[in-house]
Amino acid sequence: MKTILTALTIIITMTIQAQETATFGGGCFWCTEAVFDQLKGVSKVESGYSGGEVKNPSYKDVCTGLTGHAEVIQITFDPEVIAFEDLLEVFFATHDPTTLNRQGADVGTQYRSVVFYHNEKQKEITELVIKSLDEERIFDSAIVTEVSAFDTFYKAENYHQDYFANNASQPYCRAVIVPKMDKFKKLFKEKIK
Repeated sequence: MKTILTALTIIITMTIQAQETATFGGGCFWCTEAVFDQLKGVSKVESGYSGGEVKNPSYKDVCTGLTGHAEVIQITFDPEVIAFEDLLEVFFATHDPTTLNRQGADVGTQYRSVVFYHNEKQKEITELVIKSLDEERIFDSAIVTEVSAFDTFYKAENYHQDYFANNASQPYCRAVIVPKMDKFKKLFKEKIK
């Protein structure tokens, strides 16, 4: 019995260690969460706040634009199934990384395009991807995505979690998220669960 428990502990530990974390801000977190939640190899996506100085901010606090926090998603993924580079490919294809502090009608520093890297490898990969996209002139303007070291993630209130899945008929979802999801599904059908 003790041997079986030891073996199970080792397997669970190896599974947990195989998971990695990525933290992206690409405008409204309802939109980005809906996209990344559909990807193979992604086990969890949480909406929240990161990059500011205020501890335990609320949605109301972040909406003021005075906290320094961005609306972000924190992704738990299996790099054996989906690479960090693949997550970046989806990230850059599903928002406008050339508009400073804005995504569509959502304006303010809380809607900035940002990658909060969790290690030096993520930082290097992100910087190379941005350089490559700029050199290839994929976008009409230069990418303004912030690349910053991850510090703290504050999970958003429960009603923000799985927002699109729970509120698909809401006007914002129909007008903003549905077209984004349609584009995503067309571009990345081989990566969808």
